[in-house]
Amino acid sequence: MKADYTVGEVELTYKSTSKARSKIYSSEDAYKYLLPTYKEGTICYKEYFKVLFLNQSNQVLGYTLISEGGITETCADVRIILQAALLTNSVAIILAHNHPSGSMKPSRQDIEITKQVKDAARLMRITVTDHLILTDAGYYSFADEGQL
Repeated sequence: MKADYTVGEVELTYKSTSKARSKIYSSEDAYKYLLPTYKEGTICYKEYFKVLFLNQSNQVLGYTLISEGGITETCADVRIILQAALLTNSVAIILAHNHPSGSMKPSRQDIEITKQVKDAARLMRITVTDHLILTDAGYYSFADEGQL
C-alpha cells in the first residue's frame, strides 16, 4: 500500500504600509528610526529583538519584532530573521535589540547571533549592515565599533 502525502499550499505575503521611505545613512539614523517603535517605558522593561529591512538604496522597507523576551535575554531565531528578509525582498538588514539594564556592552550571545545571522544572510546575498543595542540613553553599533 502506497502512502499518500499531501502538502498544504503556503502563501507568503508582504504588504508595504508606507509610501514615503526613510533612508538609513548611519547607525544614528537607524537608532532614530527604531527608538519610537518601542512603546514608552518598554525599552527598560524587557528585551525585544527587531529587524529593520532595507532595499538596495538603503531605504526602509519596514521592520518587524522577531522575539520578545525577559529582563535579561530574548531568543532570536536566524531562520525567522531570514524568512522575513526574503519575504520583504531585502538587500540589507539591520539587527536591533534593547538592553533593559541600560548597558550598551554586547554580550557573548549578542556577538554570536550577529555572526550566525551574518553568515546565513551572506548565502542569500543579504548584507547585515549593523546590529544595534538600544537603551533609552543611547545605543551601541556593531558596525561603528568594527565588530561586523
